[in-house]
Amino acid sequence: MYNPTVARLTYRALLGRRRAAILFVLPALLIVISVAVRSFSGADDQVTADLLGSFALATMVPLIGVIAGTGAIGPEIDDGSIVYLLAKPVKRSTIIFTKLIVAIAVTMAFSAIPTLIAGFVLNGNGQQIAIAYTVAALVASIAYAAVFLLLGTVTRHAVVFGLVYALVWESLFGSLVPGARTLSVQQWSLALAQRIGQNDVISSDVGLPLAVVLLVGVTALATWYAGQKLRTLKLAGEE
Repeated sequence: MYNPTVARLTYRALLGRRRAAILFVLPALLIVISVAVRSFSGADDQVTADLLGSFALATMVPLIGVIAGTGAIGPEIDDGSIVYLLAKPVKRSTIIFTKLIVAIAVTMAFSAIPTLIAGFVLNGNGQQIAIAYTVAALVASIAYAAVFLLLGTVTRHAVVFGLVYALVWESLFGSLVPGARTLSVQQWSLALAQRIGQNDVISSDVGLPLAVVLLVGVTALATWYAGQKLRTLKLAGEE
């Protein structure tokens, strides 16, 4: 199910000079803001939870997921170079699974690690807030990577749709509209963070059992459907 050659090519595409520079911007901004907030206001649990929740989990993680998930396969489909990969004796389900693993790894590295650092900077992991949001970022990275990888296989406008979902649905509707929160990866991951955090500093509108089911279900369904869509791509001369 995992092909090292496909993985190496995907890592090279995702961590190229231009895309890597974009990936570093948001994590660096989070850490800079965290240092500034700690310097001006000191250690405050509620401020830490608010910053990690509104910036790290609601904005940074989905945006990095968009870059990693769509970038893992979208450009190859757009420029037609995917045909060279599909011509190799590698199962298409293996291609999707390998690219998903790479997208997850990149999303985790550029979102969970900065979240952990920012949490320790802000309040030294008081009330387990840094750990809680890091776990939430790790879990959310898996679902986002799967969803945005699927978008990369079904549309040439995957980045646009991904940004609309990340910025409008997750950051706006997911924060303001109660009913929309149930269908938010952010809220699902917050359910795990709420269980880890202490003193009710972190809250979620979705119960933990439902959140786990939805996270697993969406990830599995998106991965499966992406594999199905890739199978419909026909090479020249292929029956």
